[in-house]
Amino acid sequence: MELSSLLIFAGALMVAAGSPGPSIAALVARVLTGGWRGVLPFLAAMWIGEAIWLSLAVWGLAAIAESLQLLFTVIKYLGVAYLLYLAWRMWFAPAEVKDAALPTARSGRRLFAAGMAVTLGNPKIMVFYLALLPAIIDLGSVTLAGWAELTATMLAVLTAVDLGWALLAVQARRLLKTPRAVRAVNRLSAGVMADAATAIAAR
Repeated sequence: MELSSLLIFAGALMVAAGSPGPSIAALVARVLTGGWRGVLPFLAAMWIGEAIWLSLAVWGLAAIAESLQLLFTVIKYLGVAYLLYLAWRMWFAPAEVKDAALPTARSGRRLFAAGMAVTLGNPKIMVFYLALLPAIIDLGSVTLAGWAELTATMLAVLTAVDLGWALLAVQARRLLKTPRAVRAVNRLSAGVMADAATAIAAR
């Protein structure tokens, strides 16, 4: 695939992914309340979900995804329910943040499931790829190598954007030293997480 096409794709994706939305809101809220380690499973699931949507668009499987609309709707609302549960937990979280506390395997699995539900439950991601890709490449002639190049470019852009947001949230979290400040951020984060769930449900 031509380098110019990959660069155009990367630029458009960076603008779209860098704009604060429900996924970014959920990511920042989670980092503020639980630190950066707790979001790695969530991020991994988001990136895998994006790769799935990109693959569906590239290989012309949008019609199949459309026929499975009920499944994606169920996944979407499972993700919404879990985000609301996280918001509830954040609201009542203890004010003392223990940086050394690592998430358990169970919480990692839950975060991974939540990230997949949020991403796969948002068909606008596939619509974005379906709208963008035909303008820069001939989808009918995409080879396996071309798909791999697009997927690698997508992963590089999303990794840079999402880790950038996570880093900003980590820096903000380090400024919070008193229980009162931590409690305020926990509740602010809970509100942001609930708003993210509401935005996803409304789509």
